[in-house]
Amino acid sequence: MAERMVGKQAPRFEMDAVLPNKEFGKVSLEENMKKDKWTVLFFYPMDFTFVCPTEITSLSDRFDEFDDLDAEVVGVSTDTIHTHLAWINTSRDENGLGDLEYSLAADTNHQVAKDYGVLIEDEGVALRGLFIISPEGELQYQVVNHNNIGRDVDETLRVLQALQTGGLCPANWKPGQETL
Repeated sequence: MAERMVGKQAPRFEMDAVLPNKEFGKVSLEENMKKDKWTVLFFYPMDFTFVCPTEITSLSDRFDEFDDLDAEVVGVSTDTIHTHLAWINTSRDENGLGDLEYSLAADTNHQVAKDYGVLIEDEGVALRGLFIISPEGELQYQVVNHNNIGRDVDETLRVLQALQTGGLCPANWKPGQETL
């Protein structure tokens, strides 16, 4: 039986990643917390596929909006940092990513995907899981999609803004509207 994660401390992670400057480095939840940042952690199944680049580039194109909300975006798959870099170095016209504004992390041992409950063990890939974690490390939102369905960046931003109000947000709440 699956254990509830929302409202609890998020599983900590540190992974190798390709940074926005295309250098190899590390990303970690602890580092984001030290910077008093929200973390938008999203998993995708694998590099060089068809739905994934639409999500990854859409998030990158809207990165300034996440940055304005003090949020770090981290994309994760079970591919290596070398595969990530090859995909980043492939133009969008050729089903690549081109330059990204946030890091792509490599969960090559599958531990982080397992910790977040999105690993398809027999395939060694992650489902499309998206998690929003507060600067205090509390997991405040999670959604998991089937791998053939892309996520909506507007909805991710709306949920992040709703969480940041600290109030009760009714159905269909939009930024700037009253909370309950």
